[in-house]
Amino acid sequence: MLDRAAPTNVRPLFDRILVKRVEEPTRSRGGIFLPEAAKEKPVEGIVLAVGNGKVDGGKIHPLSVKEGDRVVFGKYAGTEIKVNGEDRLILREEDVLGVVE
Repeated sequence: MLDRAAPTNVRPLFDRILVKRVEEPTRSRGGIFLPEAAKEKPVEGIVLAVGNGKVDGGKIHPLSVKEGDRVVFGKYAGTEIKVNGEDRLILREEDVLGVVE
C-alpha cells in the first residue's frame, strides 16, 4: 500500500478509477461470526471518481463506468492507497470485470 503523505483528494488520470471497497459481512449465511483473519478482501466496490478517458489514436474515449457505479474487479487488481486515512483502490477500467445493476 502506498504510505506516503496521505492525500486529501485524488483525481484519477486517463482510464483509471478510484474505488472504495464494499465491506464484507461479519457473519456467514449460517449466522457464524467471521474473524478478521478469515475474511478475504472484497472484490466489489463503489466508484468514487473516474479519469477523463482512454487515449487511443489521439482521441479520448470516455469510460464506461461512472461515479456511483458498484463494480466487480479482480482480487489482486489495482493499487491500494490511503485517502483521508481510509483505504482506497486505483484501478484501470480494464481491471473492472463488470458493473452490478
